[in-house]
Amino acid sequence: MTLAQYEALSAQDPEIVDHETRATDDDHEALRVWLRLLTCTNIVESRLRNQLRTGFDSTLPRFDLMAQLDRNPDGLKMRELSRRLMVTGGNVTGLTDKLVEEGLVERRDDPRDRRAYSVHLTPAGKRAFRDMAQSHESWVIELFSGLDHGEKMQLLELLNRLKRHLTQLESGNA
Repeated sequence: MTLAQYEALSAQDPEIVDHETRATDDDHEALRVWLRLLTCTNIVESRLRNQLRTGFDSTLPRFDLMAQLDRNPDGLKMRELSRRLMVTGGNVTGLTDKLVEEGLVERRDDPRDRRAYSVHLTPAGKRAFRDMAQSHESWVIELFSGLDHGEKMQLLELLNRLKRHLTQLESGNA
């Protein structure tokens, strides 16, 4: 897209301007790939947030916290939840407090460390999460239904290669 096309598009309808539409033909292909990836991620995340809000009166962070607890039936300490969700301890505490109030999670004392506790899904929390998880999976399947099996596998392999490269850069091995 040329700069003139971008300006014409944004003047027509500012709502349809996203990260990718800001790129021009003069931008490096790596930048255009990044902006397309970011745009797709934002669209998918926005749809999932809306579906969770309207279907379950929930949020994506709550869903993510419950997903971590569902994958770890022995519970997780707050620090570990914070690390896995990549948010501050304060954010995890606020989410956990609300979920405790709603009877979806509980805090249990850690018998090995009297100063610590772990967080677990309650039976009601397990049921609520499973309902959300089933719907979440069907929403994701629908969002990616524009690609056939082979295309999804190809995209998965390309993203895997990118992830390996980025991981090597992070560890200083590239």
